[in-house]
Amino acid sequence: MIQSRSGAIVPILEEDIIFGRLAPRERLVEDDMMQRFEVKRHVVRQALMRLERMGLVTRERNKGAFVRDFSLHELEEVYEMRELLQERAVARMPLPAPSTLIARLRRIQADHAVAVNAWDLPAIYRLNNDFHDALFGTCGNRHLADAIEHYTWLAHAVRSYRMINRELLADAPMEHAQMVDALETGDRQQLKRLCSEHILPSKDAYRRARRALEPAGGRPDPPAVSARSSAVSKVGSGPP
Repeated sequence: MIQSRSGAIVPILEEDIIFGRLAPRERLVEDDMMQRFEVKRHVVRQALMRLERMGLVTRERNKGAFVRDFSLHELEEVYEMRELLQERAVARMPLPAPSTLIARLRRIQADHAVAVNAWDLPAIYRLNNDFHDALFGTCGNRHLADAIEHYTWLAHAVRSYRMINRELLADAPMEHAQMVDALETGDRQQLKRLCSEHILPSKDAYRRARRALEPAGGRPDPPAVSARSSAVSKVGSGPP
């Protein structure tokens, strides 16, 4: 029972992170969560433990739980792993891809493009996950696909910098379409390049935000929290 109740909280907090409602390094206060979700403390703690195992949250002794953030060095390490795993997955894919997979990916890509145009962030997030799960799921190695998914979760707070930026997000459907074209023609090198470049805009935006704060000295505050707040407030409200 506790597991199911905490399990209902986890996807909500996951979306809060990817949509930028919770910024990197932001503290997750147990009392606030108890009030928000109307649950007991042990349920909140169970949810935080699950988020920690997913890599989305860190817990510090005598300080509490925080949305995971990355130093610039950690950022490079995480994205190096993402690129390496994706490159290996592409190397294993049967190309040209089967027509059934191409048709499925084109349907998801089209729906994702509609969601991006409508600024429907929940749909954008779900369809983007569906697209990449279907793409990398064809690599023939479930453990490799799971590792790609794990590092995607790990980078949620970084990925949010593209998710809530209309300009950066606008190119994503086109990039997906180009990936499908490469799958259909069997152009493995092109697909590797596209997959690698596709994850860079969020990384670059996060890195710029963090560098802008670091000259002040010490550990920087969550990157661009003030700049994110106005964008986050529009989630679910449709285009301005």
